[in-house]
Amino acid sequence: MRITTWNVNGMRAALRKGFADHLNQIAPDVLLLQEIRVTPDKLPDEWAAPDGWHVHWHPAQRPGYAGTAVWSRHPIDDVTTGLEADDDDAEGRVLSVRVAGVQLVSIYLPSGSSGDHRQAEKEKWMARFRPWADAMKRARRPIVLGGDLNIAHTEQDIFYAKGNEKNSGFLPHERAWMGDLIDSGWRDLVREHYGDRHGPYTWWSNRGQARKLDRGWRIDYLLANKRAAGTFTGAEVHREGGLTVSDHAPVSIDLDL
Repeated sequence: MRITTWNVNGMRAALRKGFADHLNQIAPDVLLLQEIRVTPDKLPDEWAAPDGWHVHWHPAQRPGYAGTAVWSRHPIDDVTTGLEADDDDAEGRVLSVRVAGVQLVSIYLPSGSSGDHRQAEKEKWMARFRPWADAMKRARRPIVLGGDLNIAHTEQDIFYAKGNEKNSGFLPHERAWMGDLIDSGWRDLVREHYGDRHGPYTWWSNRGQARKLDRGWRIDYLLANKRAAGTFTGAEVHREGGLTVSDHAPVSIDLDL
């Protein structure tokens, strides 16, 4: 099973920029999408319910903002949203489904880069996320959490570490939170695949020539519990074609299920 996560930075814009062609090249069995920024009724019918896919959309209540989705070649079951039973998840940030016995979660963790208020909201969300992830990990089935977590974990995950130590996404306590999450048993399969090399980065600022010079951040993850990690066979950051569609690269893992 190939599982791909992709922050598309707006579904309608992605469709105009060649999303379909790149999706066919990547050929995932399950696609976890973030920042869809659309409700399905605003999409052409062939994309609201694409042929050959089982699709569940979880848009934000605010138009043109955030939101997640899951596309699967196999039927989707056991759909839940948010982090708690009483969480209306108004920004559409957590969508959990079961596909072929695997629990898959598309996650879009808030960014704090726009100011202190959003950073405070991000940190509240992080505090809520951790007990949810701990409870999820205890399930006796393969589980994969995929998405844009808006945190670069180590210096290998960011081009210019020293210059970003005071910036949201690379703050010491954010990095420690990410490290604690991984140490608790959620395995960062993409980092395991690529080892200690820098990158491969998954997001680039639109400022300057960051993308051309590959001065990016690795903030898109596929984290697996023990049962899923035991079936891991490979990973890929699709940096070529995917970068014409979004400021994020698609990221895939392959599981032998």
